This record gives sequence, structure tokens and C-alpha cells, in this order.
Amino acid sequence: MKCIIVDDEATARAIIAEICSNFPELEVVAQFPNALEALKYLNQNNVDVIFLDIHMPLLTGIDFIQTVKNPPKVVLTTSDRKFAIEAFEYDFIVDYLVKPVTHKRFQKTIGKLKNAFAPALTDLGDGPSPLESQKEEDLYINIDRRLIKLKLGEIQLIEAKGDYIEIKTMDAKFRVHSTLKKIKEKLPESLFMQIHRSFIINFTKIIDIQDNSVLIDRSVIPISRSQRPNLMQRLNLL
Repeated sequence: MKCIIVDDEATARAIIAEICSNFPELEVVAQFPNALEALKYLNQNNVDVIFLDIHMPLLTGIDFIQTVKNPPKVVLTTSDRKFAIEAFEYDFIVDYLVKPVTHKRFQKTIGKLKNAFAPALTDLGDGPSPLESQKEEDLYINIDRRLIKLKLGEIQLIEAKGDYIEIKTMDAKFRVHSTLKKIKEKLPESLFMQIHRSFIINFTKIIDIQDNSVLIDRSVIPISRSQRPNLMQRLNLL
């Protein structure tokens, strides 16, 4: 994955570049001290990932991503946590790294990037696979301007309801202003599958399948005719 680093602090750029050098999946092709220079570069070059600081002179990181046409995947790097809610309003933002960035935390970012590019990338070296990276992954949802962390393994199903989606866990329901398409991009295929235009399920939570429906907890979920063969292929049938 070709990437650029945009940060007004030389030390911060050097740290990110050094960490990237430990991952053969990443190739740092350029570094920039401000967003304007990065914009000029992107007008003539394509990259896969931008490691982007938020607080910069001339043009902030948030203003920058709003300016870029067809932006690549973005990993925000900042010492300010308060922009996390705003950041995840953008589909192309893959991760939010709080400085100082550690190698261990960066490994999770690599997993998220791999998952974001799958199945386009088939061989990404010796780093953790998307499945391995997602095993302990969390999903953050924005409820009344609060970030609530959900364990992926605890999510049972997600239902589309107009301009909102309803996420059901074992213990609660959460109503989020989003779409199934948007949240599907953030869920690992190892656990989740869309079986109907209005439903995504965690297929490890299936209790029973009968005719054209599945039972998860006490919820009966319809299976579309087109998705039933795909679901049956993914189940471990005797």
C-alpha cells in the first residue's frame, strides 16, 4: 500500500515513517509538513493511505479531507481525542491514532487497513491477517455525541430502519443515524453477513434456520432468496 504522511511536526513524521518501515505492506512514498503541499501531490499522484495530523497550519486535517476529491483511506494521527466522533462520520477514515503512537497499537491499524482493502489485496506479507486483527476489534457508535464501544462478537444483528440502523446486542439495542452499507464496510466478513436488504446478522449467533428465516435469540430474521445459498455455504453443515 502506497502511503503519504502529512504532519507539521518533523518528529511526528519521522516516528510514523519509522513505524511504517517495520511493515512490508506499507511503502511511504512522500512526506509533507502541511496539507497544501499534500494536495498538490495528490493532484498528480495516487496513493492508497494517508497518515494525517489534524492540527496543522494553513489547512487543518479535517478541512483537508473535505477538500480531497475521491480521498484514499485515511488514518488520523493526533494528540487530540475530541475529534474522534467527527472523524468516524467519514467512510474513508479507517482509524484514529492518538499520539504518541505505539508499535502495538499500529498493528491494529494495519489489520484495519487490510480489512478495508480486502479482497483487492491478496498477499500482504507477514503482518496479522484481517481475521486475526478483527478478533479483538471493537466498534464505536455515535449516540447523542457520545462514543459507545461495542464488542463485535456481542452484536447479534443490525436492522435498517429508514435513515437509521438498529444494532442489537445480547443486552441492548442502539439506534444510530447510518446505513447498512456504511456499517457493513466496518464489519469483518468472518462474523457478519447481509442476508436481506434490511438485515445484517452475526451468523455465529444463529440458533435455528427454517424455510426462509433464521432465529437469533428471539428475533426471526428473513433471508432473501438470493442470499440463502451464500448463507448455507458459510455454515458448517453436517
